[in-house]
Amino acid sequence: MSSWAVVAIIAIVVWGVVQMAKARNRAERGVLTDKEGNEHYAPQARDAETKKEIEALRERIKVLERIATDGNSLDAQETKRISAEIEALRDKQAD
Repeated sequence: MSSWAVVAIIAIVVWGVVQMAKARNRAERGVLTDKEGNEHYAPQARDAETKKEIEALRERIKVLERIATDGNSLDAQETKRISAEIEALRDKQAD
């Protein structure tokens, strides 16, 4: 093998190692590459904001579920029944 072939092989190996290191470094920093090869940073700050917003929405859903189901509890039904009886008695007194 000629000396130029050895130099070419070494250059190709070094180039490959450098490319692998660059890719690993980009991934650690959150750099994404699109289909055209353009690089941009992943929105890491938005991830934290999104998680907070999702947690807030989950809490709101829990409250809404509690409101929706409390109307069907035994206490709520009893309260509605007593209210209906009181209204019926008021209507009888009005007549």
